Order: sequence, then C-alpha cells, then structure tokens
Amino acid sequence: MTHNSRIAHPGLRQKIMSADAAAALIHHGDNVGMSGFTGAGHPKALPQALAHRIEKANQDGGHFRIGVWTGASTAPELDGALAKVGGIEMRLPYQSDPTCRDRINKGEMDYIDIHLSHVAQFVWFGFLGKLSVAVVEVAGILEDGRLIPSSSVGNNKTWLDQADKVILEVNSMQPLGLEGMHDIYYGTDLPPNRKPIPMTGPGDRIGTPYLHVDLDKVVAVVETSQPDRNTTFTPPDENSQRIAGHILDFLGHEVKKGRLPANLLPLQSGVGNIANAVLSGLNQGPFNNLTGYTEVLQDGMLEMLKSGKLSMASSTALSLSVEGMKEFLDNLDFYRQRIVLRPQEISNHPELVRRLGIISMNGMIEADIYGNVNSTHLMGTRIMNGIGGSGDFARNAYLSIFMTPSVAKDGRISCIVPMASHVDHTEHDVQVLVTEQGLADLRGLAPRQRATVVIERCAHPDYRPALRDYVARAESAARNGHGGMQTPHILDEALSWHSRFEREGRMLAQD
Repeated sequence: MTHNSRIAHPGLRQKIMSADAAAALIHHGDNVGMSGFTGAGHPKALPQALAHRIEKANQDGGHFRIGVWTGASTAPELDGALAKVGGIEMRLPYQSDPTCRDRINKGEMDYIDIHLSHVAQFVWFGFLGKLSVAVVEVAGILEDGRLIPSSSVGNNKTWLDQADKVILEVNSMQPLGLEGMHDIYYGTDLPPNRKPIPMTGPGDRIGTPYLHVDLDKVVAVVETSQPDRNTTFTPPDENSQRIAGHILDFLGHEVKKGRLPANLLPLQSGVGNIANAVLSGLNQGPFNNLTGYTEVLQDGMLEMLKSGKLSMASSTALSLSVEGMKEFLDNLDFYRQRIVLRPQEISNHPELVRRLGIISMNGMIEADIYGNVNSTHLMGTRIMNGIGGSGDFARNAYLSIFMTPSVAKDGRISCIVPMASHVDHTEHDVQVLVTEQGLADLRGLAPRQRATVVIERCAHPDYRPALRDYVARAESAARNGHGGMQTPHILDEALSWHSRFEREGRMLAQD
C-alpha cells in the first residue's frame, strides 16, 4: 500500500465523506465507542465536527448528548471538544481532560471509572447497554477490507465487533510502517465457552496484525492528517530520582535473595514523570535483557529499547513526547521488531499478568498507614483521572509497587495519611510503597507492623510525629475497649487531616 492509497478497498472508497457529514450520522442518546488510549490513535476530525453539531443543536434549544466510551484518555480535540459543549452524558472508562474532570466534579457529566481489562467484556456481556456507533482511527484500509491499526489498539476490536454502525477515520499522519506491529487476538469468547489465552511469554504473537470489520456496518470513511497528542515529560527531579533509586535497590535485593531472576520479570509501568524516572534508572542500572508487558509505552521504555537494556515491549498504545515520537518514526523498522501493540483486554488481562509474573509499578495520590491506596480521588470526593489499568496489574502482579512523593502542595498535604480518603487498591493488593523518603516492603506484615514500616520509611519527617501519635492513641483506645487491635483507628479522627485541609488549606494544625 502506498501513501496515496490509504483506502484500497473499492467499496469503502465510495463511503468517503467529510467529518461534518459523518457527524450527522450520530444522534442524541447514542453510545459512541471511540478509539484512543492516552492521547494515541484517537479520531481527530469527527469528534470536533460532532462537537460543532451538538453546540449548534443545543443553542437552538435542543438537548443533544451522547455516551462516550474509549480505551482510556484521549485528547482536547475529542474529550475536551465534546465536554466543552456539554455533549457528553456518560463517560467511561478513563479520562484525564481538565474540562471533563471539571464537569464530572460539578455533577454535569456522569462518569464510570472501570478497570481497563473489564471494559471489553462488560460490553460483550451487555452490562453497559447498546453500543450504537464505533468511531475508530486506522492507518489504512487494505484492498480486502482489513484495517491497519494506528498508534493504539485499546478497545477498537470490541467497538468494531459490537457497534451497530462504524465510522472509520483514516489518518495519513499515522505511519504505514506501523503495519505488522500489532497483534489482535480474536480468540476470546463468552462464558462458559472461554478457553485459555495461548500466551506464555510477553513477546508471543497469538493473533493477526490487522483489525477486522463487517464492511456492511461501515457507514462513513473520513480522511484526516493530524498528529496524536504528544505527552510532555519533565526531566526527573530529585524526588523522582530518589524514588527510582529506592526501587532499583529493592529489585537488586530481590535478585540477591533469589526471588527474582537476574533479568527480573516483565515490567509494567504507569504513566507519568515518576514512572519515566524509574525506567531511566533501570536504563542506567545493572539489569540486562529486560522485557516489558504494560499498557502504555512511554519515552522511558523507548530509551531502554534503543540502548538494548530492554529486548522487547508489549503494550496497547504509544504515549510519547515530541522527541520520543521523532525517535520512533526515525527508527520505525528497528522498533517494529521489538514492540507489540495489543488490545487492552489482552495487555491488561489479569490471567496473563499473573501467568507472566509482572513487576507492576504505578503512581498514587495517597496511601494510608495500613497500605490502602487511593489513586483516583482528591480529598476523597473529587475525581482526578481514574483507576486505569493499575488495578488490573496490582491485583495480579508478582510484585505490586505504588509510588509517590511523600508530600504535595508545598508540604501542606501528606501523601501518607491515617486513613485513605478513597480506596482503589486495598491493603491486600499492595506489596510495596515508595516515596523519596524510602521504601516500605509490606509483604508478610500484619496491619500494625505495616503501619510502623510505612510511617518510618515513607512518611515525610514533618508528618511522622503526628502519625506515630495517631497510631499510639488508636492502639490505646483499642486496649481500653474502643475498637479492635487488628487495624486500630480513631474513627472520629481518621479523616480529620483531609477535613482540616478542606477548611484551612493544610493537613496539620498550626502550632
């Protein structure tokens, strides 16, 4: 296929139309499954045209809103554009757009935060209602109608299978060199007919490089030429480097103890600057012939592939900076041999995470003294982004690591608190907590033992006395019949730090 023949199927060439014309095929109340995962592979033109249509309809007195389902977060031209005009009734399963977030927290948009591995099967099960339209970006269409996926796969396979109507955006900005990088598995089924997924290594290919679609369902093809949203990463700061150092020391210790092989186990890394700092540290570290099995491939893993530290990486999307994307495009043949892009129901599949023995490293907002982790809500009520795939990995990982700086807001917030204001990952799924202060290995510890380790190794020194005092008074109360000693708490005070911050802008009382 040449650059000028991105749509090689004759019948689909007859369905080429403008984004405005295609947007007219979407109606109020539709649930629309759109491609896109962390700013990669989302439709660019159709959502903006749809936003204009919704804005005009609502200005004229109408009420035009849709459900928007994606793989994960997208970009301003999708989430932002539709949220700005009040066009989203329900959003799932993950978002990071500031306009979306604002509308959700104001109660102007409903949001269902779902484990990313659950989305495809929930749609198959019919749990989320009818999927009316799929809007999927592809890099090209072959003569026989097979689709070349773009820079993310996400839930695209499911959207194409389950939607009543399909709109394809063929983006010539996506390199045709992506062809062959994908592995789309079509072997899933509904219970009771499920069979084991035939994968025993992170680099195994078990599917086809192409997406399939019922050509009779395709109602429109839109041509675009727009880049993905490139993620900006700042250079690792001192805290990020300290966190990375603690994790590298810990992994080295596990190798010496014989609990990890010399080349570790497949790595999963969450999104963000701290995660990239950890990967940068691994790139400079003593471990070789590493592998990655993750949901998002960021600059850090790209650098490890380039250096040879990482032999291969499996993910569902690329999430690169401008510089990272240039490196990727300039050396696409090299990376195509080392990167596999899969549907997120495979990249995040709990069975595979457990079978492969993933080392899972994800960020968090806060953790409490007993090891419960909040990764989604500020002060317990305001959604930040969503749980994403962190639960898919943490619950099933060989090693489950959560990391954050020990304080936020110039020290006015402690990220280690008496009780988490919202719990996404219970103490049962959290093995290791890391801040710049140190690393708490919680494996094999009872709750009160965990509290001591978390306070002494992860909490900021400014907050340790107050945390020690809380635990001491909680234990004293329990010994006097007010509560139990298994997980001592003073219920009247457990969330008082959060309440004080809401009132006074700081967690600790002023002297």
